Amino acid sequence: MLDPQLLRKDLDSVVKRLARRGFTFDIERFNSLESRRKSVQTETETLQASRNTLAKQIGVLKSKGEDASEILAQSQAIPARLKALEQSLGEIQAELSHLLLSVPNLPHESVPEGPDSNHNVEVRRWVPDPGPDANPKPLSFEAMDHVDVGARIGLDFDTGAKLSGSRFSFMRGPVARLHRALAQFMLDLQTSRHGYTECYTPYIVNAETLYGTGQLPKFRDDMFWVTRGGASEGEEPVKEQYLISTSEITLTSSVRDSIVVQSDLPIRLTAHTPCFRSEAGSGGQDVRGLIRQHQFDKVEMVQITHPEHSYDALESMVSHAETVLQELKLPYRVMLLCAGDMGFGATKTYDLEVWIPAQNTWREISSVSNCESFQARRMQARYRPDGGKPDFVHTLNGSGLAVGRALVAVLENYQQADGSLKIPDVLVPYMGGVTVL
Repeated sequence: MLDPQLLRKDLDSVVKRLARRGFTFDIERFNSLESRRKSVQTETETLQASRNTLAKQIGVLKSKGEDASEILAQSQAIPARLKALEQSLGEIQAELSHLLLSVPNLPHESVPEGPDSNHNVEVRRWVPDPGPDANPKPLSFEAMDHVDVGARIGLDFDTGAKLSGSRFSFMRGPVARLHRALAQFMLDLQTSRHGYTECYTPYIVNAETLYGTGQLPKFRDDMFWVTRGGASEGEEPVKEQYLISTSEITLTSSVRDSIVVQSDLPIRLTAHTPCFRSEAGSGGQDVRGLIRQHQFDKVEMVQITHPEHSYDALESMVSHAETVLQELKLPYRVMLLCAGDMGFGATKTYDLEVWIPAQNTWREISSVSNCESFQARRMQARYRPDGGKPDFVHTLNGSGLAVGRALVAVLENYQQADGSLKIPDVLVPYMGGVTVL
């Protein structure tokens, strides 16, 4: 959520920055709410002052033995009006909060202009064996896509569809082990080399959690939710809960409604969880294969930082994701997203795109974002500076990596001419010494 004080002090600047994202801020509605808020607060302050003045007058009259009934009647009418004003102010603030919950974060000044992904900027690329066009050299044989490579080692979309419908997969045998090996390798790397604390989190959360990280109210249709009718003895009835679309939600929300000691920053957290997305609006995109599934696994990275250090943390998190791809020896490039292509809560985002031979193109495998205080303000997540008043932390999140898409990249980049699959060297220990499937 944006700082209401920033809107009140510099509305024109905020509106211009939001326009960079293609977002039109409702100035008329905001100004109307602000006018009503100021009117109510002014009347409240006037009545409070009047109440104090009348109380003193009543005291003076009584001390002199004079009649104070008229002034007393004026004083007794004030509490009812103050209560009505308090209710009115609450309604205005709720409406203002509802308005601000739908407003995205402000893009950082270093974010390039542009309405869509065509305007993203390549920062660097890592290609162990580049061709003349700086892309990876083509395979020496006709590349199969990951669906056909995976089918030989247990990747089964027909069973997934039978059990759950389209955009679900079923893995058995070697490919299931390879999928697990990738996730385990990523977790071990992020915890042992980069200092993240491994976490196990719920896969189902309440609405308050999603409001805090920005998934609600805007992205409700992108999520799966469940309604539980009954409750065990002693439990509160649960009306609606949501399957997480990323463990960013639960990891970031671990500091919700809390004040962190400054010396504990930065907090680095990671988790391997399934992620559930309805893919609303994706239509016919990537229907074939693992690229766009309703259920997929991801190793997530989250950092909770001091505001002064969040952009250094952003760069380090990008390098943490890059390390995974370098260890797997998978070609990739780093893209700085333009203002119009960033996620709702981000101020600055880098995407990592891995090379997919069968498609002869780059595909996103990680997205790393700084949200500054946008989520923290919604969550009321703060830190206490030494000798100072609590202030909002900055939150960052990124994939380290999306396991399914990493599996796609391994299946396609490590396929052999005879139809077998070479195991990346770094994964061999996780595969019990197996080097070829």
